[in-house]
Amino acid sequence: MRFQTPLLPGRLIRRYKRFLADARLDDGREVTAHVGNPGSMLGLAEPGARIWLEPNDDPKRKLRFAWRLVEHPGGHFTGVDPGAANRIVREALETCAVADLAGYDSLRPEVRYGEKSRVDFLLSGGGRPDAYVEVKSVTLSRAAGRAEF
Repeated sequence: MRFQTPLLPGRLIRRYKRFLADARLDDGREVTAHVGNPGSMLGLAEPGARIWLEPNDDPKRKLRFAWRLVEHPGGHFTGVDPGAANRIVREALETCAVADLAGYDSLRPEVRYGEKSRVDFLLSGGGRPDAYVEVKSVTLSRAAGRAEF
């Protein structure tokens, strides 16, 4: 997935009040960013963590930056914006980036499942059985190399 605006790398100084984080960008500026994830983000919101912020110039927004990713040793990333998870998975499904889910003719989001439930995506057609896809966001990392929700 590509972001509309290139992300800026930095280091987390602190996260506070659930939706705010202070960071030092690689260019030396200290900025405050919006955090879209209200959870504790244990193991992801550690001071000194390598993070990536998305700048914005929207005058309607209070903050000029939004925290989008945490970078882990080894070059792995965790998205911290729960609203982005379905967009990322949708793009992966549309571009056949998930081999086991490639070859379907139809992708439908937010499909009713049972009487009171919905599933994030329904893949159908292509001579294959329907595939129901549910997306979850990582919000917790208590051990190196392990992500939980």
